[in-house]
Amino acid sequence: TVAEAAVFSYRVTMVVGVVRSPLTPQQRAAGQRLGAFLRECRGDRKPAEVAHAASISPETLRKIETGRLATPGFATVAALATVLGIPLDELARICLPEMELPSTG
Repeated sequence: TVAEAAVFSYRVTMVVGVVRSPLTPQQRAAGQRLGAFLRECRGDRKPAEVAHAASISPETLRKIETGRLATPGFATVAALATVLGIPLDELARICLPEMELPSTG
């Protein structure tokens, strides 16, 4: 019935949440830079080892490193920075080069 379809649609909306706007080219480029930099910093460490230490899945790490997850959450970025020994201000400069952020360390 129409009422059942409306209830289902409402439940799906509540579970899925708000739909995100498409990423801008700048956001995608920043994600590519972030991912490439994190991959470089990981060096010879296995992705599963780094992911486990950062409490994320290896799949999430792979998506970040390849730029498929261009805007990871702050907690995820902070955990990866901690595991890889990267200051957060360095990651900010990688992601936002147009802002010319000063070094805090």
